Amino acid sequence: MNTESSTVVLVNISTEKWPPRHRTYFGSLEVRSPEPGEPYAITTIRGCTGVIDMGDKRTMDYRVTAREIAEDIAREINSDSGEGSFHGVFVAAGAAPTEAELADARRRLEEFQRRLVAAADLEWERTKNPMFITDLERRAARQLGLEKPWLYDAKPLADCPVCAEKNQTRRGGVPLLWRHPRPRKSRAVRPGGGRTKRTPQESRGSARSGK
Repeated sequence: MNTESSTVVLVNISTEKWPPRHRTYFGSLEVRSPEPGEPYAITTIRGCTGVIDMGDKRTMDYRVTAREIAEDIAREINSDSGEGSFHGVFVAAGAAPTEAELADARRRLEEFQRRLVAAADLEWERTKNPMFITDLERRAARQLGLEKPWLYDAKPLADCPVCAEKNQTRRGGVPLLWRHPRPRKSRAVRPGGGRTKRTPQESRGSARSGK
């Protein structure tokens, strides 16, 4: 059974929508993201009491503070993209984030995004293939307001540029280019490689007719 204790504030300065976080001691928690025009979003975290099953119908309660929960969630989100990653989520020292805390979070987020963009630039110089640029790197470039040759949005064409017909690539789950232009006539498959042995009478008749 969960009980409420003191609360702490989990701050998010990124506009990304994160999936709910699941824990055995409180269930599911959704970290709020700032709406357009908001500098940050706040998610209130409360302490919980968890239960450990010791077996033989014995249990043991343990306490998890609100700060431990908030720091665990912030660490999970920020480390989602590998070593040194930061996605703008942090635990405030008080009931609201200070300007110094927000400035530090923005600096760390920008540094991480610029590292992503630099890695994408290097990959682009090496391969000139946009398929090697990750969605995370494209998102970082957009949030920084940068214009890059590898930054694009893949969108399906509404019309075919060759035949000027509607794009029906996904109709029926089979790509249009894989379909035969007209139905093929079926033919019976005979055992033994598809050919039958002629009788002596049929062979002599073919020889007389010149076939």
